[in-house]
Amino acid sequence: MVKVLVVEDDEFVSGLIADCLKLDHYDVEIVGTGTEASDRLRLYNYDLILLDIQLPEQNGMDVCQKFRAAGGNTPIIMLTGKRTIDDKEAGLNAGADDYLTKPFNARELIARVRAVLRRPPVVTPSKLCIGDLVLDPVSHEVSLAGKRLELKPKEFTLLEFFMRNPNQVFSTGDILNRVWVSESDASPQAVRTCMQRLRDKIDREGRPSLITTVYGVGYKLEHLG
Repeated sequence: MVKVLVVEDDEFVSGLIADCLKLDHYDVEIVGTGTEASDRLRLYNYDLILLDIQLPEQNGMDVCQKFRAAGGNTPIIMLTGKRTIDDKEAGLNAGADDYLTKPFNARELIARVRAVLRRPPVVTPSKLCIGDLVLDPVSHEVSLAGKRLELKPKEFTLLEFFMRNPNQVFSTGDILNRVWVSESDASPQAVRTCMQRLRDKIDREGRPSLITTVYGVGYKLEHLG
């Protein structure tokens, strides 16, 4: 069964959307804030996301951008009351696949959902490889030269972020916004501490660190292959 995440803070609207989708035999989950959405998207896989733009705590644009930046490729339909071309362009530029303005007809909603789900899926490699460092997002395992590494959850998430974005420099603020999002332990010191632990596990004695420090700017994972 197709699994859909509905992110909408208006309980009446989210209830109507869920009823429409369930009548068409979709499995539906509902959350009401941007933070809840980001948390779910880090932990679970969905076939489609219906994402309202105006949300408490973190707006839909931010949720979409951070999800795409972290490598998420699940189709996203933005939901909003804004109707201008600029608003629609902003939503699509943030990484949405389609844009539906409120109020909308139930038949149009289902038609948009079906159309987006018919599109060929984005093919991504099942494993991420940088040299002989291999990360498997499905089994949540990391190995170096064939030897399995034991990473804590945040270390794994940080490494996955860099392996999906090689040769790009990210400031501490970028990393907080994309990896920690709005977690209570988010701080520059948390990034530095997690980075040091990660380097201790993935680096080899006598060789440069895989994740280099670009002084005054941030961090970068170099992939020369």
